[in-house]
Parts: sequence; structure tokens; C-alpha cells
Amino acid sequence: MYLNQKHHKETLYFAISTMLERASYYGLRALVILYMVGEILKMESADAFSIYGIFTGSIVFSKIIGAVIGDIIIGNKKAIIAGGIIQALGAFCLCIPSTIGLYLGLFLTVLGSGLFTPNFISNFGKSYLMKTKLLDAGFTIFYLALNLGSFLGILAIGYIGEMYSYTIGFIIAGTLMLLALIPLYYTKAVNYQKIEVIKSSPSKRLISILSALLLVGLFWGFYELSGNRIYDLQLQLMEKSTLAIPKHIWQSLNAIFILPISIIAIVIWSYLFSNQFFKLMIGFISGAISFGILLLVPETATDSHTMTYLISLVFLVISEIHIAPIVYSILTKFANPKYLAILVSLVFLPTRLISLIFGLYRDRLYDYPMLGLKIGLIGMAIIGVLLGIYQLFRRKVTWSPKLD
Repeated sequence: MYLNQKHHKETLYFAISTMLERASYYGLRALVILYMVGEILKMESADAFSIYGIFTGSIVFSKIIGAVIGDIIIGNKKAIIAGGIIQALGAFCLCIPSTIGLYLGLFLTVLGSGLFTPNFISNFGKSYLMKTKLLDAGFTIFYLALNLGSFLGILAIGYIGEMYSYTIGFIIAGTLMLLALIPLYYTKAVNYQKIEVIKSSPSKRLISILSALLLVGLFWGFYELSGNRIYDLQLQLMEKSTLAIPKHIWQSLNAIFILPISIIAIVIWSYLFSNQFFKLMIGFISGAISFGILLLVPETATDSHTMTYLISLVFLVISEIHIAPIVYSILTKFANPKYLAILVSLVFLPTRLISLIFGLYRDRLYDYPMLGLKIGLIGMAIIGVLLGIYQLFRRKVTWSPKLD
């Protein structure tokens, strides 16, 4: 049980800020391709998707640069503010109806996001270093706000931009980014002299960090492998299901399920503590169960398979909640706070590399989507079992009697 540890009011400020920033970023992303192929720029679809791919891929590496600048050169908070302003300018530059405005806007968005994101996550994690047993619940609050912002941004900015004007959509995205900076003025710097010291050897801390980075990369890699099958089922059930689910909601069901499941996890983890790697084990096992349930659905789905599909999504969200925020919790707990932003920026690297490796087989998996699902099931199950064995071994070592 926890001893007088409660979430602080700064958590609310960080949550509001990340919700506004993610709404801005994903709202902008929802419009970019439509804007490029629209009446103003009139790009070919292949060129637009190529530019979009470079844009999203560049952000992975800009986060590493932004983290180095924040941790070593100007400080995390200054990097966050500078990144937010630059990202907002990027959205405003996209209002310039030319390819120059497009490239300048995307460049500034990449640069701003690279400065903002890793330093922001780092500062949020540091705010819990005096309350490490609340780290899991704290990062789940953060993850909930992130997903809620992404969902609302795509829904609202995407709709406004498409129905009225892309310019209006980009202006809203830039304005939300500037508004996201306001709550940060109410947050305080962490006093490192009072931080709880994790009583473990440097080698154990290093192994924990490297394991977390590898596991999150594998999780999103297996998640991506199953993507073709999940998307295919969405399209089928969207047309065949008799449930009163609007078509535009089908692709956002994952985000909708995240809300109640995150709240349950936050409440439980705020009062009961369990090892982070135990949570990761639950996450991978839940992912394996989700993929196993999806394998029960034949290639051509019918209305009767709707509930099976929805149950699989619930387990997939449980898996995500037990892995994505917990990895940040592990990094925050075991890393040197001085270089936490750099470490946070590296989370995106193994995820990207593993996705690229799996992407080499994308064409075959596109033709045989069930194969990706089977690989994901086997991979998730193996990792879940290995983490379970680790938990048993760890408990046996912890409780073994000491011999004189």
C-alpha cells in the first residue's frame, strides 16, 4: 500500500498541456495529405504520401536532437517552450498557399515537435520522482490525456479543415499549440537533491532500461504486424454490422476504449503497487489473447463476428495500457534524471527500427494478413511467458532464506 502519496496538481497542468499539444499535432497531420492533393497544391498522391512519410520519419530523429538540446544545452523547460512556439509557427506557415509554405511549415513542425515532446515527457516524469510508486498511475494519466487529445484533434480539426477550410484548420492547430504552453507556467522545477534514490546496482538499472526499450519496440512491431488484419476487419464490419456505430467512429474505437480502461488502471495503480515488469507481462499476455480472439474470425467476417472483434479490441487496449505508459515509468525510475529526455527520445528509435524490419515483409503480409496476426500472437505469447518466468525467478530470489 502507498504511504501518504497523492497525485499533485501539476499532473493536471501537464495533462491539459499534452492534450492540447496532441490535438494540435494530430489535427495538423489529419489535414496535411488532403491539403497537398487538394485544389491549392494539386500534388500527385504518390508525391504527397512520400512527403508525409519523410515528415513523420524525421520527427523520430528530431526528438533525439531536441532531447540533447534540452538536457545538455538550454534546459528542458526552455526547450519545451521554444519547441511549442516553433511547432505553432509551423502550423501557421502551412496557411501560406504554396510549396514553400508547405515545406517550411513541415520543417518547423518537425523541429518544434522534436524539442517539445521528449523534454515534456521528461519533465512530467521528474515531477513524480519524489513519489516513484505513483509513476505508473501518473504516466497512465499522461497517456490518457495524450490519446484524448489525439482523438479530439483528428475529429475536430480534421472535420473543420475538410468542411470549411484547410487554412482555418491549420490556424486552430497553431493556436492550440500556443495554448498548450500556458499550463506549463504553473509547473515547478524538480529539486534533485530530494529525489528518492533507486537502491539497485548500475548494471541492474541498465538492464531494466535496455529491456524496456526493446520490449516497447517489439510491442509496437507486433501491433503493426496485426494492423492489416485489424483494418480489414474494420472495413468489413463497418458495412455489415447492425450495431448503431457511425462509420467514422469505427477507426477510433481503440481510442474510445482507452478512456474507461485507463481510468480503471489509474484508480487501481494509485492505491496498489505491483512491479512494472509484472505489468508488462500482463500487457503481452493480453496482446496475445487479443490476437488469438481475432484468429477466430474468418477472413470474410459477418455481423455475428462484431462482438468478437470488439472483445479483441478491449484486450488490445488492456495490453497497450500495461505497456506504453509503463515503459516511460521504468525509464524515469531507473535513469539519471539529468539525461532523462535523451533516454525518452530513444524510445522511438527501437520502435521505428523494428517497424522497418517488419516492413520488409509488408507486401507478403498485405496479401496474407492472417500471417501477421499469427506472428504477433506467437511473439506476444513468448515474451509474456518469458516475463512470467522472470517474475517467478525474481520472487524466488527475493523470498529465498539466507544461509549463514
